[in-house]
Amino acid sequence: MRASTARLVREEAMHVAQILRTKGGTVTTVLPETTIAEAISTLAKRRIGAVLVTSEGGRVAGILSERDIVRGLAEHGGALLSMQTASLMTRAVVTCAPDNTIDEIMEEMTRRRFRHLPVLDGERLVGIISIGDVVKNRVEELAAEGDMLRSYIAGAA
Repeated sequence: MRASTARLVREEAMHVAQILRTKGGTVTTVLPETTIAEAISTLAKRRIGAVLVTSEGGRVAGILSERDIVRGLAEHGGALLSMQTASLMTRAVVTCAPDNTIDEIMEEMTRRRFRHLPVLDGERLVGIISIGDVVKNRVEELAAEGDMLRSYIAGAA
């Protein structure tokens, strides 16, 4: 019986939409012509690790992360600061949908080695999930599982 209780807890998959309900859908964006210096300032001010680069119409054109900036600094030196985000951003942006499970995005983030995943509902940007959001969710799930198992054991005693 104990094993089936644990299995029931795991079968209730958490979805991206549930994290966004808690976290909110605010996404920091910059335009392709924004300078790297301005983008760095935004990252520092907001204490975040990536910004989405969007076109005038709000479509995702790319993502600029701390890793992109470090690679750019190694390649371009101080001249990097006056460059536009369009010249440094990652253009092949991997996204997810609100109905993706946390397990699916955790696997994708681990396999592809990135820390930020924009969330699109169709063509509309509705949020961004970071590896920190995923880890926080997993820790909360494990704590809830532990509480349920302790309650079950205490009730069976």
